[in-house]
Amino acid sequence: MDNKLNIYNTLTKKIDTFVPNEDGKVAMYTCGPTVYHFAHIGNLRTYICEDILEKTLRYIGYDVKRVMNITDVGHLSSDADTGEDKMLAGAKREHKTVMEIAKFYTDAFFSDCKKLNIKTPDVVEPATNCIPEFIHMVESLIEKGFAYVAGENVYFDTSKLTDYYVLTGHNEEDLFVGVRDDVSEDTNKRNKNDFVLWFTKSKFEDQALKWDSPWGVGYPGWHIECSCISMKHLGEYMDIHCGGVDNIFPHHTNEIAQSESFLGHKWCNYWFHVHHLNDQTGKMSKSKGEFLTVSLLEEKGYNPVVYRLFCLQSHYRKPLQFSYDALDQAAATYDKLKKRILSLSDDGEVDEKVFAEYRANFEAALCSDINTSSAITVVYDVLKADTNDKTKKALIKSFDEVLSLDLLKAEEASSEVDSDLAAYVEEMIAKRKEAKKAKDFAAADAIRDELASKGITIKDTREGTVWEKA
Repeated sequence: MDNKLNIYNTLTKKIDTFVPNEDGKVAMYTCGPTVYHFAHIGNLRTYICEDILEKTLRYIGYDVKRVMNITDVGHLSSDADTGEDKMLAGAKREHKTVMEIAKFYTDAFFSDCKKLNIKTPDVVEPATNCIPEFIHMVESLIEKGFAYVAGENVYFDTSKLTDYYVLTGHNEEDLFVGVRDDVSEDTNKRNKNDFVLWFTKSKFEDQALKWDSPWGVGYPGWHIECSCISMKHLGEYMDIHCGGVDNIFPHHTNEIAQSESFLGHKWCNYWFHVHHLNDQTGKMSKSKGEFLTVSLLEEKGYNPVVYRLFCLQSHYRKPLQFSYDALDQAAATYDKLKKRILSLSDDGEVDEKVFAEYRANFEAALCSDINTSSAITVVYDVLKADTNDKTKKALIKSFDEVLSLDLLKAEEASSEVDSDLAAYVEEMIAKRKEAKKAKDFAAADAIRDELASKGITIKDTREGTVWEKA
């Protein structure tokens, strides 16, 4: 098929034309959440942008299989294998078991994704499901001379690689102990940038989840899970790997090192990274204490889809500054856009020539390194176009397959009814019942009409009178 998507590739440091390993099919992997707490809206910006990428690939004709892990073990508070296990910290914080924490926050994550119209990946695999695969890869890396045992832990030996920094462009000097927050000294390591493949109880006696292994009872390092889970479901060749910019080093760097050493060939051709969401104090993170969640935005009266629009108005490779003023502007833009779209009629027939022209413009915007702000501009171009409403609605419906902004969805009536209104309606229904019993049908009809004037529809059934608010 015609490969027309041009996308920035972190591996090559330039915009490349995306060409999958198998014509027309895409093997896509996205790093999933560590489910020890709620996802903050900065985390979710990454998932929104990855969702747009997947939907763009499908929109332009690719058959996409997308896989995502759930990290429920092994992710330490520092990405460089030091500190406390995040899952254990979450369990202690809430006085629950690690698996209770994992279940609760996995469900919360997918609930947030649903509110943001983020499609669930085709495959979602928790790390704890794949312990045999992790052990097999570690055994193989030891056999091939890429890993060693020290202090009862298993480490990957980065000195065996000719270009460990292929993804980042780092220099050795960048990694001196104390220079970076995420690098600290481990005396078991042969080289300062070696990383753990398997921990044993010798390092963390209080680790909640442990498994038997050839090296003792322990648990996997964080980096190995994505390598094994992707190979389990996508095979030895992956087309595109996604994550936030903070995953580039050390996580994705280490994934490449261990995967290609294990496989003996290049693993993934394209790397897609989304930049940070910042607040007034800098990068948004859970470590600051209070952080912004989808639920908090809802409590403040925002439709979560407004936050999706806010993200799409900026490019994924640029830092995005969050403020409530900016979100208010996005909300006003969204409401005005929706009102204009919902005022379109169904008159006429779709003009196929006009449809093809604007769909091509929309695709061109997305294929230019996922330029979502330009894609939204095409929506406004359609609304201004010299064509009938039927064609405009057909185009916007098509575009929303990717944008997922509910552009043609009328606002639903709230499922919650004011308690005073409910009491009033029930009182009127009771009076109507008495009027009918007294054969005062004029009064009964007057009550029905009065309720109807307030948007209340009543219906007599065998079980009694039921009502609903329009």
